[in-house]
Amino acid sequence: MSPVRRCSRTACGRPAVATLTYVYADSTAVLGPLATYAEPHCYDLCAEHSERLTAPRGWEVVRLNSDTGPIRPSGDDLEALANAVREAARPVGAPGEGDPAEGARRAHLRVLRSPDS
Repeated sequence: MSPVRRCSRTACGRPAVATLTYVYADSTAVLGPLATYAEPHCYDLCAEHSERLTAPRGWEVVRLNSDTGPIRPSGDDLEALANAVREAARPVGAPGEGDPAEGARRAHLRVLRSPDS
């Protein structure tokens, strides 16, 4: 079996580049980037079929931006990561505070002392 997902259209063997999902309650067809996993109620489409997609009368087609280039972290992503690392490294309290059996505590993580020591 090929690791490349193929277009869901009958007799089309081209590689899929987009995923089509229907929102029946809103009469909307949503065409977006290829989903991470194949879902049973979604349709993977090749470039040609995704460009030529039309919806039934009364339905709306929503085309989500599907940039096929590599995803790069933005400045905001890097800043958020740096802030999270700084927060995790910041000491919560002076040594010896709190329950001595609990040990050192950092943010949401806890180091428990061995019952032997």
